[in-house]
Amino acid sequence: MLIKQADDYSHVLRALEQKANHGGPEAKRASDELRIRQAGLKGEKESAYLIDFDYARSANWAVIHDLRVEHAGRTAQIDHVLINRWMDVYVLETKHTWSGIKITDDGEFLRWAGRTYQGMPSPLQQNERHIEVLRDVLAQVELPSRLGVRITPAFHSFVLVSSNARVDRPKRFDASRVIKTDQLKKAIWRDIDAENPIFGLIKTAAKIVSSETVEHVARQLANRHVPVIGKPVSTAGSSTESLGSELSAATATTRSGKLRIEPSLGSAAQERGDNQKRETHPAQAQTGGPSCKSCRGTGGSVLSGRYGYYFRCGQCEANTAIRFTCQPGHSPRLRKDDNRFYHECSGCRSSELYFTNPA
Repeated sequence: MLIKQADDYSHVLRALEQKANHGGPEAKRASDELRIRQAGLKGEKESAYLIDFDYARSANWAVIHDLRVEHAGRTAQIDHVLINRWMDVYVLETKHTWSGIKITDDGEFLRWAGRTYQGMPSPLQQNERHIEVLRDVLAQVELPSRLGVRITPAFHSFVLVSSNARVDRPKRFDASRVIKTDQLKKAIWRDIDAENPIFGLIKTAAKIVSSETVEHVARQLANRHVPVIGKPVSTAGSSTESLGSELSAATATTRSGKLRIEPSLGSAAQERGDNQKRETHPAQAQTGGPSCKSCRGTGGSVLSGRYGYYFRCGQCEANTAIRFTCQPGHSPRLRKDDNRFYHECSGCRSSELYFTNPA
């Protein structure tokens, strides 16, 4: 069962793309940032497709994509989480590299940079840190119990690389947890088959829970998702604080009480000046339909662009991005049916007409 889809970062990409195209001293950094984000999102999207293909429709598994949780000052940004009816929690880290990776006998990870290898943080160690935070977060949610004793989840780590990527494996270091994305299902079954049959039978009888319980645990976890929209990842030789100020997030409270976070372009001084002159009014995901950010007009058409759906105003011809907000952990979307567009949310199990394009 699919609990949470990945957050929408299209507006962050648009902001970086505009910054890269404007030139100036920050253009190179914005261009590098854009390339890194695009590559990462592409890898996560490819992994999500294969994960959903095998597990999203299964009543025995809960699937969570793009989960960011915090506990005691520590943060874990997890690409994918799988939870099954035996309370096995699979924490999956996706690494998208252009030419594959190399792992040394000492467990060092290297990526090919065109002419030579460059060092990179160990995704295995990164995932272990994610698991530590996730373990503390799950300790705070309602977990199933047997005979009054809470069932303790068992955590498993995998690093996923592109199915087309090359992986140079060492002879002495155990790199079995680094796998191609299309081998995930096989690797999970290998974990299950490797268990002692008698111990596995005892564990199964003691820990198996219902599908409803798995969904309940997964939704509690997804509801603790803390999105950070507009925060750039750090790049080699770049100042995260400087670039972060130029892509700083402007927050506004919607009618549902949630926060809408949008990146703002230009320098901090320009941003303050622009905010005194105007307000941005994106085509917010409410039942009233889209409205133009410039003239507030409601006449126009919903169109599909590179970064998703947007509203083209029929009066001033300005383009306004369409983004939806809902409860934490929900992933509302816009669905097209001929010239009609529906606002849907699988978490709320709702579908309502949002806008109709003119004939």
